[in-house]
Amino acid sequence: MKSPRSISTPSKLRLCHDIRNGVIERRDAQRTYVSANFIQLWLTQFDRGARNKEEAEASVIAEYEVHIAALERKVGQLTMELELVEKTPRHQITGG
Repeated sequence: MKSPRSISTPSKLRLCHDIRNGVIERRDAQRTYVSANFIQLWLTQFDRGARNKEEAEASVIAEYEVHIAALERKVGQLTMELELVEKTPRHQITGG
């Protein structure tokens, strides 16, 4: 899957157009491009017509919030793994 930020606006519009016209199914778009949440957001904006400045800013903020949440989860996971490694006793291997 690609990052939502890496997909240009014309590509998003083309994808929405293709989904609405049955050229590509939503599930295929989700597997190829981004999560269902982003596709739904883009389709909603596409259905409304041209986005105004406030909608565009809200979209960017929503994309950032999703990305930040993913990064926070990853940091939490890595922190737990690090704590586990630090608590694990180290055994010295003695030659015989």
